[in-house]
Amino acid sequence: MKKGSTLFLRFVLCLIAIGAFAGMIWFPQTEGRAANLDLISIYTDPFIIYIYIGSIPFFVGLYQAFKLLNFIDSNKTFSQDAVNTLKNMKYASISLIGLIALAELYIRFVAVGDDPAGPTALGIFASFTVAVIATAAAVFQKLLQNAVDIKSENDLTV
Repeated sequence: MKKGSTLFLRFVLCLIAIGAFAGMIWFPQTEGRAANLDLISIYTDPFIIYIYIGSIPFFVGLYQAFKLLNFIDSNKTFSQDAVNTLKNMKYASISLIGLIALAELYIRFVAVGDDPAGPTALGIFASFTVAVIATAAAVFQKLLQNAVDIKSENDLTV
């Protein structure tokens, strides 16, 4: 595989990470409840803190994807490290789905004064997207694990 393809994918991953980080800094200042608050009060809001905690699996998943691209570049695609990276991506995706579900429950039942339809739809869309990523990571993990097993058997017979 040409290194240009993985370089492009790394660039896209970096753009996604920078965009998400910039959004995490900028969005709380524009959020409705924070319109009249000072900067310290904005970033000590419990829901904003929960969003920051919930972003940890997202960034872990991006890092694992970056790491997988490094394995591909160094011709270590069919290794146990690559399988473990896909497993970590799957776990990060599953934990992100759980954190989104908890946030949706909070918005649905605790934040009574707000209209929950929009955030609920966004949460469902985000959960579906992350579920697709988790499923793809699980399928690729099994496929790669089978390839690693076959490769190790072939290495032992030679």
